[in-house]
Amino acid sequence: MWHSAPMGLWERYMVPRLIGFCCTQPPVMKRRKLVVPQAEGEVLELGAGGGANFALYDPSRVARVQGVDPSPGLLDRACDAAKAEGLEFDIEEGIAEALPFADDAFDTVLITFTLCSVQDQMQSLAEARRVLKPDGKLLFLEHGAAPDANVAKWQRRIEPVWKRIAGGCHLTRPITGAVAQAGFSIVRQDEGYMEKSPRFAGWTEWGEARI
Repeated sequence: MWHSAPMGLWERYMVPRLIGFCCTQPPVMKRRKLVVPQAEGEVLELGAGGGANFALYDPSRVARVQGVDPSPGLLDRACDAAKAEGLEFDIEEGIAEALPFADDAFDTVLITFTLCSVQDQMQSLAEARRVLKPDGKLLFLEHGAAPDANVAKWQRRIEPVWKRIAGGCHLTRPITGAVAQAGFSIVRQDEGYMEKSPRFAGWTEWGEARI
């Protein structure tokens, strides 16, 4: 999803539709509802394209949402969703590895189903850490490497093809471990397979981390 090279027809027209469909299915939205309402203050949402989270923010806790996404097609959807929810927002094209914001700028950084497709997972998390205020929080919800050997085997087999059709989405990346490796302290964490989802793509981890 986080590509800087010129996009082909599939990436430009079909990937936004595929992501928009997959990332708003009931099991996915059920997970989002556990995480997004915890955002507060000045919020930066990485991978905001599509706007799937906008209906879930608590307007009494959020001052403004700044969104970043590299996909023009998804950005259009995100802007429409934000307007529909009446949010104070600013959504722009950009990549997680090089955020155009000052240090210590946000109270909350929200990352949902995005670390799977960034070009550089650790650099993206380093940037998230940089723009967070010292007392800010990182909220994350991601799918990735499953703990079960048989599922992990199928993830490794399917991933090469999956990446090509799903905008660079990886199936085998670590989640909570990567957040901790990036220098965050994990405050809350939960995990499990999403209901009614194929197990190779259904393992999710979510929680809160602090600097």
